[in-house]
Order: sequence, then structure tokens, then C-alpha cells
Amino acid sequence: MPDIFDEVQEELRAERARQLGVRYGGMLAGVALLVLVGLGGWQGWRWYEQRQASQAATTFLEAHRAAEAQGADLKAVGDRFAALAAESPAGYRLLSLLRAAALKAETGDRAAALVMWDQVASDSAAPQLYRDLASLMWALHGMDSQDPALLAARLEPLAQAGGPTGSPWRASARELRALLAIRRGETAEAKRDLEALAADVNAPRGLRDRASRLAAGLGV
Repeated sequence: MPDIFDEVQEELRAERARQLGVRYGGMLAGVALLVLVGLGGWQGWRWYEQRQASQAATTFLEAHRAAEAQGADLKAVGDRFAALAAESPAGYRLLSLLRAAALKAETGDRAAALVMWDQVASDSAAPQLYRDLASLMWALHGMDSQDPALLAARLEPLAQAGGPTGSPWRASARELRALLAIRRGETAEAKRDLEALAADVNAPRGLRDRASRLAAGLGV
């Protein structure tokens, strides 16, 4: 079972990076462009907002590079992202919280990570894509410590967000729902969910293969 959780976490990390890139990949270029063409004519408050965003972009990139550096002190970088989240404008606050939570979990401070993911998930001003991601990560990392009923309540709306135009996290939520069923001893239900997921052409290939392997291993 630990191997399965490791695979799920790695796939979610890759998918999260892709989704963040799609959503925010042009943010830094946009900030730079606005600084170049707009600062001269903007009035005080707008100039201040843009200056804050530019500073946040620089600080975020510096923290990101620090996290990726060989031999990085990930605990310290996680604290750095948490501090950045507390003082950044909305977009970078969200990104910094998600990054801080991931690093907290990676360095063993799961309790702090769960609090951060819960904070993003409950933020009505945040894009739904990232609220759903935060709920998914909360469920993944809370699988062994949180109330199964609370886990199910987080996962069910994501798992039911139907069709290829639904939540991009739908397949992952269905997989975690099956793992939760295994935890609760509901093996037959878990196997049904996993077999359905393995047959879902809209789910990522790696996830379908993993669901097929896990379903076969249940042996019911």
C-alpha cells in the first residue's frame, strides 16, 4: 500500500505542475510587461499594487530556485514559502501556500501541510481548480489520520464532477475514494471503483494501469 500512495503522490505532483503552468505560466511575463508600459502613467495605488506583485514574483522565483537546488534545506524553504504566503497578493499567496504545504508534507510536518491545504480549500476567493487540488492533497496526506467520513465528504464532490469537461482531478479523486474504501474494509466496493477507473478512457493511462493492478491484487 505505501508504494501505491507514493505513485499517487508523484502523479499528482506532475499533474499539479502542469495545471499551475497552464494557469500561471504567463503571470511573470505579464507583470514585466505591465511594469514596462504602464508604470509611468498609473496613479499611486495602482502603482503600489503592481510593485507589490512584482516583488512577490521575484521572491517566489527565488524561493522556487532554492527549493530546486541540490542539497536544499526543504524545511527552511517551506517556511520561506509560508512567510511569502502571508504577505503576498492573492495569486502568489495561493501559489505560495500550495508550495509551502507540499514542502511541509515532504519534510514530515504533515499537520502543518493539512492546515495549509485546508486553508486553500476553504478560500472562496481562490479558483475552484486549486481549491479542489487542495482538497485532494488534504485527503491523500490525511488518509491515515483523518476521520474517514470527512475524507469521503472531501472526495465525493470531486469524484462526481462528471465527464471529460469536469474537474481535472476527478480520476485521482476516484482512486483515493477506492483507497479509502480499502481502509474501511469495503474491499468489494473498492474493487468495483478501481475496475471502473481502469476502464475509463478519460483517465490518465498511468492511473488506469495502477487501478488495474490494485484491483487485481484485492482478489475478491
